[in-house]
Amino acid sequence: QVQLVESGGGLVQAGDSLRLSCAASGRIFTSYTMHWFRQVPGKEREFVASMSSGGTAYYGDSAKGRFTISRDNAKNMAYLQMNNLKAEDTALYYCAADPGGRIYWGQGIQVTVSS
Repeated sequence: QVQLVESGGGLVQAGDSLRLSCAASGRIFTSYTMHWFRQVPGKEREFVASMSSGGTAYYGDSAKGRFTISRDNAKNMAYLQMNNLKAEDTALYYCAADPGGRIYWGQGIQVTVSS
């Protein structure tokens, strides 16, 4: 069982930065692929970024050049640094862990960007 808790969301203005954090339980965090997704009401959940256990990062088109995913295996933490935020980045952001076999989701955290 993997439990995930996101933090760091909030209300910011366009052009600002935020860093989301994801605290994960589990003895073998280093083996998890960590993901960030986001969702706007009425739309499908959108892939934002992921980082493999080996540290390789992948980004969705909306995140490329502005967002950076990272992880601290010693602290069982994953992060999403978001720069130059835009109004269209407003969404509920989810952290997800993939230890293989199934994906575990956090409860989500709201990010609101005012223009």
